[in-house]
Amino acid sequence: MLSDRAQILLKTLVERYIADGQPVGSKALSHYSGLDISSATIRNVMVDLEQLGFVASPHTSAGRIPTSLGYRFFVDSLLSVQQLHADKLQPLSNGLPVDNPQRTITAASQLLSQLTHFAGVVLTPRRQDVLLKHIEFLPLSDRRVLLILVTSDGDVQNRIIQTNSLFSQSELSEAANFLNAHCTGRTWHNLRQVVENEVRAVKGELAALLNTAVVYSQDVLSGDTENLVISGERNLLDSDDLAANMGRLRQLFELFERKTALLQLMEAGNRAEGVKIFIGGESGLAPLDDCSIITAPYHANGEVIGTLGVIGPTRMAYERIIPIVDVTARLLSSALSQ
Repeated sequence: MLSDRAQILLKTLVERYIADGQPVGSKALSHYSGLDISSATIRNVMVDLEQLGFVASPHTSAGRIPTSLGYRFFVDSLLSVQQLHADKLQPLSNGLPVDNPQRTITAASQLLSQLTHFAGVVLTPRRQDVLLKHIEFLPLSDRRVLLILVTSDGDVQNRIIQTNSLFSQSELSEAANFLNAHCTGRTWHNLRQVVENEVRAVKGELAALLNTAVVYSQDVLSGDTENLVISGERNLLDSDDLAANMGRLRQLFELFERKTALLQLMEAGNRAEGVKIFIGGESGLAPLDDCSIITAPYHANGEVIGTLGVIGPTRMAYERIIPIVDVTARLLSSALSQ
């Protein structure tokens, strides 16, 4: 346990470093902490905090900066979460669109990025109960056909199919009518079974087109698919803390592109009761060693269906970012429950 004096000095140090980005010396700690103690006493406390792993001395500077462990103690024990200011509440008061779930999720990701100036991330729900609602084919040039798939949750997906034959609009309409008549309201597994049983009724090259459409439907209707919606990645280029290490920043953007490891990390937020914070190496992902992730689960009709969050440098204003993530999760839950 840290003494009250050590906690006040650690809190002051973290807050000053977040505000200024510069190592904090004993003179600044004396001024901002409000403690009536000597600089020698402050230095002694800093030595104790450094030995405990809460602060570090960069280079030969006389000042100190918080470590990941120091941030963790600050967030868990010393942080005073602020109420959102009016300028932050205004975009939130407009709510999120409710006409299309995918559009709602994308808007939540963009809102997080806009309000925090970091990267906004939303883990979409597992699509266990997604059904096919409508299929349409449109002819393109060079023996290509555009497949349009509309799902029961309002998602619209497009796929381009390369064909061996040229199809007229009437032939494509015939194929779409066949699938809509036999497959609407079915999951991926039922869709494949129906087409295998009924496709004999369709002649020639249209049969191949139908089978191809079913294959392309798999990633849209498969019950195991999850995805990440990420907005505002370029905001991280404006962070001095991250931009100073271009190699690490490049790894971070590769992580965004691959998504798999980040998916697993975001899934951990599904099991949290509220806001969950990963600081630095706590994520277990090397590209995020200089970052913090603040996540919160969101619900639909009382059931947790996904996680959203913010990715930014460890030197972030936690007292401001945490309520933004929390409120956005509540907004998304409300929009998806309507």
